[in-house]
Amino acid sequence: MNRPLLILIAIALLLGLGAYWLSEPGVDDSSVRTTTSVAEAMGSSDTTGYDRADRVIDFAFPEDHGPHPGFQTEWWYFTGNLDGADGNAYGFKFTIFRSALSPPDSATVTPVSSDPATASDWRTNQFYMSHVGVSAMDRAWHRSAERFARGGAGLAGARAQPFRVWLNDWEMRSAAPVEQTPAATPNDATFPLRLQMSDDEMGFDLTVTPQKPPVFQGDRGLSQKGPGSGNASYYYSYTRLDTEGQVMVEGDTVNVTGQSWMDREWSTSALAEDQEGWDWFSLQFDDGRELMYYQLRNDNGMPSPFSKGLLVEEDGSSTLIEREDVELEVTDTWTSDLDGESTYPVAWQMRIPEYDLDLTITSYFPGQEMDVSVRYWEGAVQIDGTAGGADLSGRGYVELTGYADGASAGPMS
Repeated sequence: MNRPLLILIAIALLLGLGAYWLSEPGVDDSSVRTTTSVAEAMGSSDTTGYDRADRVIDFAFPEDHGPHPGFQTEWWYFTGNLDGADGNAYGFKFTIFRSALSPPDSATVTPVSSDPATASDWRTNQFYMSHVGVSAMDRAWHRSAERFARGGAGLAGARAQPFRVWLNDWEMRSAAPVEQTPAATPNDATFPLRLQMSDDEMGFDLTVTPQKPPVFQGDRGLSQKGPGSGNASYYYSYTRLDTEGQVMVEGDTVNVTGQSWMDREWSTSALAEDQEGWDWFSLQFDDGRELMYYQLRNDNGMPSPFSKGLLVEEDGSSTLIEREDVELEVTDTWTSDLDGESTYPVAWQMRIPEYDLDLTITSYFPGQEMDVSVRYWEGAVQIDGTAGGADLSGRGYVELTGYADGASAGPMS
């Protein structure tokens, strides 16, 4: 995302259940739940045979909006803060993950039977998962949902042209007319995108259009997450997307407008042995700038030197933010209602003296925990502060991993 490696969630599921699902077409994916910690999920992945993010590349669009099956994991990630026609504020998070169960040179799962009649496109090594969250600020209401599917039989997949990433009827796709996105086009005409999902209690149908070109995180899009060659991701972001459409909350449909953020990341990597999670901030300021910063946390409680970020100017130019540039202080915490034990930070003071930024970041409300297979907190925040001594405000999203030991026991959506 985006951001640091949400690979942990996909790998957590794949380690325990993926091979079984992909070899048994009759299994009902929606009935299965697993538990793991961040450290366990990220520390035990076998990366042999996969492509690695080990050098700077030239990104190509629209091709790089599509899948990269040689890498173990990738994701398409959106968050946004929206204003409803009813006068209330709303937030959403929508991520689709793709993971491979085997490297490219062994691209199929070994059959459980030698009978050719059992062979089908159910036996794919591609696995998709989606996480969705919707928040209604006026009522401090948050719901999350999760889905899984094989990347075969049309259940889930990804393509670059025309752009579409889907898991059953949850999808991200190009909203541009097909004639505007031919395979031979010299420009990226993928946008605008349409984001759609619905569940029993929530849903959205949103169109997002970038107001700035993509920015490339880390070293020209090579984002190092730990020591050693290849322990990195390819990572770019659209930090300000005009957004309009509808959200559904508890059966009520509301017209909305606002701003969203898109992260694209693919990798074959894992957390280092001494890393246990991260705090990731995507902040959109009212002066037209954006800030992304992720702080990887070591198991001794100290921030990893591989923590970093990007400050994006109003004209789309960007500047790398290093770990030593940022002072981050937790000013409030919240304990999960799900287990009564997991405690998350929910308010911060962030200072970046070199750019004269002093920010107070506060969650709209604390209870924005994602109740999915690997529990984490992902929620909308408000920003107040100063830039160069002048008042500065804005909104954003924060993702917090490694604070809960494992998944909740509730039913999967």
